[in-house]
Amino acid sequence: MGYARVSSKGQDLAGQVRLLKEAGCVRIHVEKIGTREKIRPEYNAALADLRPADTLTVTMLDRLGRNMVELITSAQNLAERDHRLEILGGPLSGIYDPQGAGKVLFVMFAAMAEIEREFIHERTLIGLDTAAANGKHGGRPPAIDGDMLAIALRRRDANEPVTSIARHLGVGRSTLYRTLAAYDEAATTGR
Repeated sequence: MGYARVSSKGQDLAGQVRLLKEAGCVRIHVEKIGTREKIRPEYNAALADLRPADTLTVTMLDRLGRNMVELITSAQNLAERDHRLEILGGPLSGIYDPQGAGKVLFVMFAAMAEIEREFIHERTLIGLDTAAANGKHGGRPPAIDGDMLAIALRRRDANEPVTSIARHLGVGRSTLYRTLAAYDEAATTGR
């Protein structure tokens, strides 16, 4: 049994699925679920499908859990149900032995995986701050640029309905309302 997980909708599961198939997994549960979600339906379905002595296979340790507590709990749950855990890559690749030295090693690598996720988060924030300091801001460009706002303001001053202005500009009415409200607030507060 294979289990593949990513934490955001934009990420791709194809690489994990390919590795799990190459490892011989006939059935693979895939999940796109955010890190804040507490319940993992496909992970629970994978556990329900396992029979005693079956192996749950993941590509990397961090696919099994999102933090050290979740990793250790997941591994213990598998051991208590008489299931094995196989990790295909990373420092703890192979079949997980929940007894003796294997347990100590697993806990140590789970802690290292959690620390690495924290480092990645910190490096991402530093990168975003550096880009902002250089005048580069990520994210989607504004739906209404300065020229469009000038047109919208002139039309609004001429008492044209916002719905009509939005249609003319090719933007959503709610987008235009938000933009006009932000402009009005900035104009009154002097920002």
